[in-house]
Amino acid sequence: MELRNAICYSGYREGQNPREGIYPSYDEVKEDLQILSKNWGALRLYDCSHHARLVLDVIENEGMDFKVMLGADVAAEMNNPGCPWGAQFSEEELAANRQKNSEEIDRLIALANEYPNSVGYVSVGNEASVEWTDHLISVEKLVEHVERVKSAISQPVTFCENYVPWTYKLGALAEALDFISVHTYPIWEYKTIDEALEYTKQNYYAVRDCNPGKPVVITEAGWATASNGRGIEAWNANQELQAAYYEQLMEWTRAENILTFVFEAFDEPWKGDSHPEEPEKHWGLFKVDRTPKLVMQSLYGEVEPA
Repeated sequence: MELRNAICYSGYREGQNPREGIYPSYDEVKEDLQILSKNWGALRLYDCSHHARLVLDVIENEGMDFKVMLGADVAAEMNNPGCPWGAQFSEEELAANRQKNSEEIDRLIALANEYPNSVGYVSVGNEASVEWTDHLISVEKLVEHVERVKSAISQPVTFCENYVPWTYKLGALAEALDFISVHTYPIWEYKTIDEALEYTKQNYYAVRDCNPGKPVVITEAGWATASNGRGIEAWNANQELQAAYYEQLMEWTRAENILTFVFEAFDEPWKGDSHPEEPEKHWGLFKVDRTPKLVMQSLYGEVEPA
């Protein structure tokens, strides 16, 4: 695969929310991609909604040079007692989810075929097999999704997941994929910045060693800049640490030729609970007002909010 600077992108601003069907406009997405085009050549998207089509339209209409990893947003097809925040569903809910997932895979195939110049790779799901997920899908069903997609498109197919399941339960899925996509988050596992890069390396190499001969890329790695203590100690989440981890991560992955999608482009206030320092809201290299955080100020300058 072509090595490009790569980043995860979700364009939702204040007051916008995919769960409520409130999407950014064409011009807002265009503004975002103009910002990102200064430093990145690959984008990861998480669903096949109106947002994804907007992004693909902007790229093609405006003649932008991005390759997109298009993802399917899949819901639970099984109950998961191991999910800390609850993942128990009725049989009716699970049946409805299976139908929704089939329709999402249909959209994934359709968009990949409609935008062959922009969609460079596709993912059949995101964190749907890890022990704590609230949208658990069996390995057998994930393999079915992969085979269905591979039979219908020309782009390489992957599945994006936390590093742990790749080391013990996803062998059949890995075999079916064109490449493996790994998530690694030292900050979620209480690592300090001095331990972080080595931990990321251990995560990556553990997956590669368990799946010899299969290409492995990183589709999420990043550092939060604020936390209310929910899962991440507040002292361990700030802009200085984000900048340090990003620089270390980029130096290593470029030296090793590992395609790496940094998480993420912009802060997303719609995520998580209502607490303003909920960590899920604060992973962006840019704030929600599109001004650069410390990590990007050497490239973008210290921009005042509009």
